[in-house]
Amino acid sequence: MSENTASDTSENITSGSRAVTGLFSHGRLTAIPRKATRREQLLVHLKETLFEPGRQYTEREVNEALLTVHDDFPALRRYLITAGLLTRTRDGASYQRAA
Repeated sequence: MSENTASDTSENITSGSRAVTGLFSHGRLTAIPRKATRREQLLVHLKETLFEPGRQYTEREVNEALLTVHDDFPALRRYLITAGLLTRTRDGASYQRAA
């Protein structure tokens, strides 16, 4: 059994980034991946690039941010919530990036 080295970890991050980059064309998401692993990589990327830690967002702000990358922002928002990457208040009025 081998231990993960820094270069292995770096390589995994880079290949994950490359996989996410391949989902975009001209800054827009071409399709939401059907495979859970690829979709999870995309969602983590969206969380990290579109939403600031500790900041509260209205539903409209979340929608507008997601709309910059894909027209099906309701699906992306739902996936982010389901994956636990965004949290929302019980009434859905406020959203926040999960830690």
